[in-house]
Amino acid sequence: MRPDPNCYPLVDHRVYTIALRKMNEFIEVFDRLAMPVLLQTLGNPIGFHVSQVGPLNQFVHLWAYESLAEYERRSALRDSHPAFPAYLQASEHLIVAQENRLIRHVELPSLKRRA
Repeated sequence: MRPDPNCYPLVDHRVYTIALRKMNEFIEVFDRLAMPVLLQTLGNPIGFHVSQVGPLNQFVHLWAYESLAEYERRSALRDSHPAFPAYLQASEHLIVAQENRLIRHVELPSLKRRA
């Protein structure tokens, strides 16, 4: 079950730019080697997306956290997991750039009135 992004004040918005014509290979490596570790250490993601317009060859994933402390704790678990280096090595030649943003949820009064 995916976390409801409206229930979490902090979201890790992660963007990987993938080498030209390597998206399918990256997704296969990510799913096979990273996802078991990420599900164990980060929990369930909000979702995964690929760019269609604008900057292309981008793979986006979103993870929800209750606090910065939780983000740091779960990230440390991921980074120290014994299987994570295999993913890093297998994906190294596929990733051109990486961006991480921690974004906070904002309540808009106009949306509350519609509920």
